[in-house]
Amino acid sequence: MKIVLLDTLTFGDTDLSAFFELGDVEIFKTTSAEQTQERITNANIIVTNKVVITDEHMQNTPTIKLICVAATGMNNVDLKAAKERRIEVKNVSGYSTDSVIQHTFSMLFYLIGHSKYYDECVKSGEYAKSPIFTDVSKPFFEIKNKKWGIIGLGEIGRGVARVARAFGAEVSYFSTSAQNSSNEFNRVELEELLQTSDIISIHAPLNEKTLNLLGYEQLLICKDGVVVLNLGRGGIIDEDAVAEIIDKKNISFGLDVLSKEPMKQNHPLLNVKNQENLYITPHIAWTSIEARELLIAGVIENIKTFLK
Repeated sequence: MKIVLLDTLTFGDTDLSAFFELGDVEIFKTTSAEQTQERITNANIIVTNKVVITDEHMQNTPTIKLICVAATGMNNVDLKAAKERRIEVKNVSGYSTDSVIQHTFSMLFYLIGHSKYYDECVKSGEYAKSPIFTDVSKPFFEIKNKKWGIIGLGEIGRGVARVARAFGAEVSYFSTSAQNSSNEFNRVELEELLQTSDIISIHAPLNEKTLNLLGYEQLLICKDGVVVLNLGRGGIIDEDAVAEIIDKKNISFGLDVLSKEPMKQNHPLLNVKNQENLYITPHIAWTSIEARELLIAGVIENIKTFLK
C-alpha cells in the first residue's frame, strides 16, 4: 500500500514511525491545492488534516481506497463523491476532548484574572515600586455562583459543564441542533442564555444553523461584563461584530477559532482599542501532546482496520 501524508506539520513532533509498518509511506509537511493532485498520484491511502480532497482528485487517482482525515470534522473531503467511488473515509473522534476542555478554562482564567496585566506589572518593575504588598487595580471574580451558559452540549460541552459545576457555577445550555438533551443541566433558549450568563462558551460545529449565530444584536443583549469563549468553529461568532462591540460594551472574548485560518492580515480584531478584553489563540485547543498522540494512534488504527 502506498500511503501519503499530506500535512504533517500540523502534528508537530508527534511520532509518525508507526505508519512505516503499514506500507510505502511518503510524507509532506504541507501541501498546497496546486500540489495535491501530483502528490497523491498512485496513492492507495491518503492521510489529510486540512488538505482538501475533491471529486476531481478521486477521479484522477483511481488507486485511492481509503482517505483518513486526521481530525473529527470531514468537511475537507467530498464525501458524496467518495461514496459513489466506493472510497472509504475515516475520521478520528474524541481524541481532543480533554485538551479542548482544559484550554477553555485556560482562556477563561487568562481573561478574568487579567493575567497579561499582572505579569507585565511585575516584569516591568512597577510592582517593585508599589507602596503596598498587593495590586487590586484589576479586580477578578470567582466562578462560584456565576451563571455559565454553554452553546453546544456535545462531548466537549458536557465536559466543560461538569468542570464548571465543580467550580460552583450554575450551568445551563442551548442545543444548536435542538437534539441534545441532558438531565444534568438546564436547557434554555439562546436569548435567555445570552441575557443571563456571566460566562458563555461555545462548543458547537459550524453548519447552516450556527453560522453567525452570535452577531452584533445577539452580543448586544449579553450581560455587562460577560466573558464569551469560542472553542467551536470560526464563523459561529461574527468577528466584525466582535471588533465593533468590544470597544463599546464591557464584554470579553476568548477566541481559539476564526472564520479564516490563519487569520487574514489586517483583521479588524487586530485593531480594536480594548485589547485587554480580547484573547486570541491560533487554533491550539486540540493540540496537547496527548491529544496529538491519540489522533495519530486513531489514524493508524483506522488504516489497520481497513487493511484487515
